Amino acid sequence: MLSRVADCLFWMSRYIERAENNARILDVNLQLMLDVETQSETEMRRHWAPIINSLEEHELFHTFYEQADGTSVVDFVTFEPKNPNSIFSCLSRARENARSVREQISSEMWEHLNELYLFIRSDAAKELFHSSSYQFYKRILEGSFQFLGITDATMTHGEGWDFCQLGKFIERADRTSRILDVKYHILLPSGERVGGNVDTVQWMAVLRSCSALEAYRKLYVGQLAPWKVAEFLILHDCFPRALRHCIHQVDYALHRISGVPEDRFSNEAERLSGKLRSELDYTRISEIFQQGLHQYLDRLQQRVSEVGNAMGEIYCEIIPDPPARSQSQSQGQSGGGGQSQSQSQSQPIPVR
Repeated sequence: MLSRVADCLFWMSRYIERAENNARILDVNLQLMLDVETQSETEMRRHWAPIINSLEEHELFHTFYEQADGTSVVDFVTFEPKNPNSIFSCLSRARENARSVREQISSEMWEHLNELYLFIRSDAAKELFHSSSYQFYKRILEGSFQFLGITDATMTHGEGWDFCQLGKFIERADRTSRILDVKYHILLPSGERVGGNVDTVQWMAVLRSCSALEAYRKLYVGQLAPWKVAEFLILHDCFPRALRHCIHQVDYALHRISGVPEDRFSNEAERLSGKLRSELDYTRISEIFQQGLHQYLDRLQQRVSEVGNAMGEIYCEIIPDPPARSQSQSQGQSGGGGQSQSQSQSQPIPVR
């Protein structure tokens, strides 16, 4: 497969996944505001700032808005075309990547993605958002779910499909780790020990942001504790958005592409993914908390990024960024653009 084709399929899938995650987080936050008793400026910042933290877009955000509140954050992450991580930008870039490889994807995939792109650009989308934000984000989520289903049902499960899987699960692992990292430290009250009393509604929102609330409740009946939430979202092997499951799927896709058995590796991407997969298989949540949850997730984000960089270098002829670079990587054919640093120490979200 041509490196250009592999790169476009990989990033098409990542952008769809990123748009879906942003839509879910915004919808959960808007619904959560209905349960907030006080609407003080401090409380509003505490509620909405984590979304900007997770996107690593502080400087860009503050060029448009003075402070993070519901209106500014929702507009920035949903419709702002100059934000490379907005839902609008993600769907636009996904559609552009799909257009470049139309001969490699099914006509049903192209038609559905093009329809979703035309919707987000239309006046009808903004009208729906202003009349019912819930229905608007539901439309984005359902559009993403349908695209994933159409992809699985109509695309040959060969190399192209494997690159789509790589993009989906690398993005999913990155976003789950960011949501858990930022939300955990924001929600833990100042001066309270890890695992102390934290508002149950807020922790339910963390799970809902990863579409994990129902699955969590089936496993931990009657228990809602921070360390249990972390254990579920990091170490569960079957939940689709758990980090362990995502890394398993990344490693599996890489080995399908190379044809090498999963107990061996033939390139740097497989070595890195296999090492990370093994560590997640044998790690316990108590060991993670001994290291420090933030430190563990920060390093995990870096390692997921290293897998993606290695994959790009091997299959897509993309030179990875230096490890110490604070700006995001950019997609080969588009030139991309750098992203600003956040106050957080986590790796910036890659934008291509």
